[in-house]
Amino acid sequence: MTTLQVAPLRHFLADFTRLVQEPHGQTETLAQGSRLLAELIRHDSWLPDEFAQPHPEHYQQYLLYADPLSRFSVVSFVWGPGQKTPVHDHRVWGLIGMLRGAEVSQNFARHPDGTLQPEGKPVTLLPGDVEKIAPDVLDIHQVSNVYSDRVSVSIHVYGDNIGAVARAVYLPDGTEKTFVSGYSASYLPNIWDLSKEKTHD
Repeated sequence: MTTLQVAPLRHFLADFTRLVQEPHGQTETLAQGSRLLAELIRHDSWLPDEFAQPHPEHYQQYLLYADPLSRFSVVSFVWGPGQKTPVHDHRVWGLIGMLRGAEVSQNFARHPDGTLQPEGKPVTLLPGDVEKIAPDVLDIHQVSNVYSDRVSVSIHVYGDNIGAVARAVYLPDGTEKTFVSGYSASYLPNIWDLSKEKTHD
């Protein structure tokens, strides 16, 4: 990995930090943040290989950056063939950008009897697509790798340190089980060492 390789991520983080420093509401943050994330995932050459490795049994959530004030975090989700999440929520706003492969997301809503039922049609994300999530809209969903024979990778931005947020997975009867996801690696990509980059006047 070189800092030249991850330069797009470094630029994205600088732009997103400027965004969250302004007194925007959630709607504007998601609108502007979607455009920034779309630009980041427009190219697929910046994600270090070690943060795109699948696990044979379950998806991976690699932390790429956590804002020190917990205003946002950026993670790569790596889906092995056929892998999927349980039905879960987020409890913070989020952006999902598809980098490689494809994933399908099915929203769920709680019915008057307390059970969870699919809400609307599944949404398929292809490379370059960005989806928004918000805790005051439809925040409960299940996500699956579209492919049974290849890895898919998506880049997620959340309005907190998502690996430390107490959230819930859901059983079909609507029962909640609280969890804190943590992360799949114990280190972050080094995007700050600029010593080997050439500067031009």
